[in-house]
Amino acid sequence: MSRVDYRGLAALDAVIEYGSFDKAAAALAITQSAVSQRIRMLENSAGELLIVRSQPPAATEAGQRLIAHYRQVQLLEAALTAFPHAGPGAPARPEIAIAINADSAATWLQEAVAPLLASGDCMLHIRLDDQDHTMTMLREGRVFGCVTSETAQVAGTSATPLGAMRYACVASPAFAARHFPDGFTAAAVQHAPTLNFDRKDALQTRFIAQRTGHTGRVPHHSLSSSEGYVRFLEAGYAYGMLPLLQCAALLEAGKLVDLAPGHVLDVPLTWHMWDIQTPFTRTLSNGIITTARKWLLQ
Repeated sequence: MSRVDYRGLAALDAVIEYGSFDKAAAALAITQSAVSQRIRMLENSAGELLIVRSQPPAATEAGQRLIAHYRQVQLLEAALTAFPHAGPGAPARPEIAIAINADSAATWLQEAVAPLLASGDCMLHIRLDDQDHTMTMLREGRVFGCVTSETAQVAGTSATPLGAMRYACVASPAFAARHFPDGFTAAAVQHAPTLNFDRKDALQTRFIAQRTGHTGRVPHHSLSSSEGYVRFLEAGYAYGMLPLLQCAALLEAGKLVDLAPGHVLDVPLTWHMWDIQTPFTRTLSNGIITTARKWLLQ
C-alpha cells in the first residue's frame, strides 16, 4: 500500500472483532455499505484478499498482519495522549486485549491486573482459551499478549517464563470410592467419566497416559467454566485435573480427594507480548510477571 488507510484498517479490524459486517457498522457508527466499501478499497490497495466472506468472516493471513499492525498503532497512539476523565469529546480510553487460560484467570489474574485497572484509564479485554492455544490469538494480532504453554517465539514479541501451574487429579470421595476402588488404573479410566474444560483440553488425557499408559478414548463430559468445573467435580459427576491453587482447600476439607497421591502434572506458562512499550502495556506486563511468579511453581 502506498499509504496507510486507517479507515479501512478500522473497518477490517471491526468486522473480525465483532464477527459480522452489520455489527462492525454499528460499532463504527457508519453504514454496512460503507464498511464493505472501505474494506474493498483496502483490498484493492493491498492487491490481495484480506477477509474471507464466510459466516463469521475470517481474516486471511495478510488481513491478520494488517490487523496486528493496526492494533499496535492504536496502543502507541493512546500512549501519546493523556486521557481526560471527563468532558464531551473526550477521546476513547485505550483498549488492551490479552488471552489467558481459564485456570490462571480463576486464580492469580485479578491480582495481576489490579494496578492497570485501578485508575480506570484503560479498558482491558480478557479472552479465555486453553493454555496450549492462546498463542494463536497473539500470532493473529487479536491480542497484545498471552499466557501460554508454548515456548516458540513470534517475531516482534518478547517471551518471559512465569513458572508452572501444578495440577492434581481429583474427584469427590463418593466418586473415587465408586469408580476407583483399586486406585487410578488403566481399567478404571476407561469407564469412569472425566471432565474436560472444552474440546482443546488435553490435561486429563496427558495425565492418564503418564500414569496408566492408556492412550485411547475415555468417557468425558465438557464444561467451559472454571468455577462450574470445580462444582461439577464436587458434586461427584466426574473426575478431572485442577490447579492446586484452586483445590488445595477443598482437598484439606475432604470435599475432594487426590486420585493419584504424590503424582502431579506441572504445566510451565510463559507470558508473550508484542514489543509495544507504553505506560499501560508496561503496567500490565509487570503485573502479570510479578504476580504469576508469586503464585506459580518456580
